[in-house]
Amino acid sequence: MPDKKEKPLLIVVTGPTATGKTRFAADLAYKLDGEIISADSRQVYRGMDLATGKDFTDYIVNGKHIPYHLVDIAEPGDEYNVFEFQKDFIRVFNDIISRGKTAVLYGGTGMYIEAVLKGYQLIKVPENAQLRKELEKENTENLVGKLTGFKTVHNVTDTSSRDRLIRAIEIQTYYQDHPEIVTDFPEFEAVIFGVHFERTTIRERITQRLQQRLDDGMPGEVKVLLEKGLTPDQLKFYGLEYRYLTQFVTGEITYDEMFRQLNTAIHQFAKRQMTWFRRMEKQGIKIHWIDGRLASSEKLQMALRIIDQINYSK
Repeated sequence: MPDKKEKPLLIVVTGPTATGKTRFAADLAYKLDGEIISADSRQVYRGMDLATGKDFTDYIVNGKHIPYHLVDIAEPGDEYNVFEFQKDFIRVFNDIISRGKTAVLYGGTGMYIEAVLKGYQLIKVPENAQLRKELEKENTENLVGKLTGFKTVHNVTDTSSRDRLIRAIEIQTYYQDHPEIVTDFPEFEAVIFGVHFERTTIRERITQRLQQRLDDGMPGEVKVLLEKGLTPDQLKFYGLEYRYLTQFVTGEITYDEMFRQLNTAIHQFAKRQMTWFRRMEKQGIKIHWIDGRLASSEKLQMALRIIDQINYSK
């Protein structure tokens, strides 16, 4: 009997904002001969750098530039979404694995991370009344035959229920008629790491980082985007920094008001991120939490030990 083919490894690095995820992911990629896949819903946009936290220098480890993907792939003003991210992730992941490299997915957008880990379908398939009418005439055996005749079948949990059988055929027919929809999600063995600090430390890090990015020119970045033709409403769509910085740049609020409101909003955002990750854990997704206070070498050694243990147990 041939050996069961091992699933490729997917390393995931997540956690709330301002925890140093980028550098940790890059260090892991360096050690594992890997490449980075960003799971950040705003870093996809070109020209939106400081406010989205694109720390490009973090991708350089011991003089080596770690390849990264899904950063700077969309134009400001576009409304990139999780469905597009899924498609892009699959394309990039398959490419990385085909070249014998390790994929390291990192980011704090919980929905993007979960969309990959669960591989769930994001398209709500509409009812097809005509098809249902035709299928109702078939016996259960024929319905099972129709369903298993599709190339790829997902989420078929009960073929003894006619209602479920008909719905499953309806879904597969819709996918067949809309080939642009992703239905083949790659298989992988995911090892998930989360970087965390105590809440008070997170608050301090958020405030310090905000001040640093303002000093580095975040308001100027927003001015450039407005000068390029984006409307204030378009920028506000991207939330957090862009909402408050746009209000400041356009004179709606003062600098002090902007700083205070934005600082509070980022703190609240970090709290919502942790709520999302805790919910993922309750749903059975194992996250190995690593203390952000540890030295970089200690974080790396801890993560590599966990990866080795998982590889050994296969």
